[in-house]
Amino acid sequence: MEKTNNRPTVTMSRRDLINGLASGSVVAFSGAAASGCATNEALGRSQLLLVSDGQLAQLAAQSWTSALQQNKQTTDSSLRRRVERVGDKIVQSADRRFPGQNLTQNNWEFAVFDDPTVNAWVMPGGKVGFYTGLLDIMDNDDQVATVMGHEAGHVVGKHSAERYSQQMAAQGGLALANVALEAGDVENSALIAGILGAGVTFGLILPYSRKHEYEADRLGADFMVGADYQANEAVRFWETMTKSSGQKPMEFMSTHPSDTNRISAMQSYISQQGYA
Repeated sequence: MEKTNNRPTVTMSRRDLINGLASGSVVAFSGAAASGCATNEALGRSQLLLVSDGQLAQLAAQSWTSALQQNKQTTDSSLRRRVERVGDKIVQSADRRFPGQNLTQNNWEFAVFDDPTVNAWVMPGGKVGFYTGLLDIMDNDDQVATVMGHEAGHVVGKHSAERYSQQMAAQGGLALANVALEAGDVENSALIAGILGAGVTFGLILPYSRKHEYEADRLGADFMVGADYQANEAVRFWETMTKSSGQKPMEFMSTHPSDTNRISAMQSYISQQGYA
């Protein structure tokens, strides 16, 4: 695929964009259609990106506000400080590794929801939600960094933008280039949140692909080590999650499926990189 530089700007409503992304339907506009393909340094491969993470981040902002309003946050200041401390270190590590993405320029925010659900999620723009139920089963900060690194890996990997671009392309529709989002029209906030990553919270679950999971695992391990956390704790955490999910359903496993092949791949990567 060829990279296109001079792309037309397409103006469409927030509602039209969300409905198109949700259904994978054809989105048409007058004038020339532009296809977007870019090489992601972090992944070492090209990606079809018809909608950028920056554009999705605009939508995520409203969903994030809704999540904060609809979910009770913990009053335990130690848990909040823990997640923020680990999160900040992971973001700094990721930014040092891939300075071209300017990750620290994002307005990263971390929330801890007072809920026994075993879950965590991230939306474009660096909005990260952790649940106390997940923190309760973590043994140390290294395991918090495992999940935080993995979620940051999805952001660095531009996985949200890629998977919806693939859905639109699969429908044979016209490619979107730069989308100028209109203000307002927040009635679809729950749907937006589901599309952008907070599916368990808002009722629309769309798991990442196996490729995306592997990539986020590898990037997460890199970010952990760069932030002085122990990568081997990532293997321990996912082994625990796999065993636990076999005993009872876990919300986290619906969006972050794990299995022995994935754990073996992580072990291999950690060994190859000399992280063990």
